[in-house]
Amino acid sequence: MKNGKRPTRRQQAAIAAAGLTVENWLVTKHLPNELHLVHRFASAKRIIQL
Repeated sequence: MKNGKRPTRRQQAAIAAAGLTVENWLVTKHLPNELHLVHRFASAKRIIQL
């Protein structure tokens, strides 16, 4: 599994808009229309649309 990176301010806004807690999610892939996230502790994966 790829290591996640800390989200930028724009990515943090998108994560918060999706109803997730920003502090608990890391970005593994940033595409023009979606954001791939991994949870810091549980290793759960999520994909949110931008």
